[in-house]
Amino acid sequence: MPTDPLTSAGRLPGAFTTPGSSSFVDFLAQHAPDLLPGRRAPLPAGDALAGAAPHATTIVALTFDGGVVMAGDRRATMGSQIASRDIEKVFPADDHSAVGIAGTAGLAVELVRLFQLELEHYEKIEGALLSLDGKANRLSTMIRGNLGLAMQGLAVVPLFAGYDLDRGAGRIFSYDVTGGRYEEHQHHSVGSGSVFARGSLKKLWQPGLDADAAVRVAVEALVDAADDDSATGGPDRSRHIWPVVATVTAAGYLRVGQDALGEVVDRVAADRDAQHARARREEDRA
Repeated sequence: MPTDPLTSAGRLPGAFTTPGSSSFVDFLAQHAPDLLPGRRAPLPAGDALAGAAPHATTIVALTFDGGVVMAGDRRATMGSQIASRDIEKVFPADDHSAVGIAGTAGLAVELVRLFQLELEHYEKIEGALLSLDGKANRLSTMIRGNLGLAMQGLAVVPLFAGYDLDRGAGRIFSYDVTGGRYEEHQHHSVGSGSVFARGSLKKLWQPGLDADAAVRVAVEALVDAADDDSATGGPDRSRHIWPVVATVTAAGYLRVGQDALGEVVDRVAADRDAQHARARREEDRA
């Protein structure tokens, strides 16, 4: 095979210095398609591998005045076993957006890293930020590329949220395994505990929340999900393992500190203990 003179001289191949698409995924598809998750050799038929791969749940997101909060529990499961107690499921996509992962953990983390590169590559090539709608559309295309694996049980279903610099507000986007993109309003949740988390969000979310109140609502929703869903891990007070919670505002992505989260978890636990104590007293009087 002829040797690329640039490569033999210790320089980058011509593909890396030739102007082209602002999409990093398109670049890989043209020059190294085997590196894309959806272009790899197919797996054997059946879903046996799906049960042996750690799965991540649950992610919640909600808007507040000035931005959006995203939070994820820390448990990953593999069948009936707890595969990890401290996995991270919420990541910055770029300075003004966040992505949370649900589904097959390994593929989901890989998708997030590729998505981060995609947004960074676009900014470098175009010299401008991609709009929030554009980011949501790019993620949709990447999820669609994983459809073959999803049909074998290795699905990745992220939740995307960010601060729209044009609208001056936080926005939330959900997806299905085919890459379908849906804008959610006020709040949303994905993952095995999402049914219970959504019920909690419906009761606790209200217009006019500030960032601190929104963080409290997100934590409460995860606690409610963990109460009914074995695949969702609630705050682990004995190990000091708290959910990953981040806010995205005009100032950018900011992960809530562990000390602040510990205080929120303690307040939530104290309030619930008081409620349970009142309920027991009422039962005793009855």
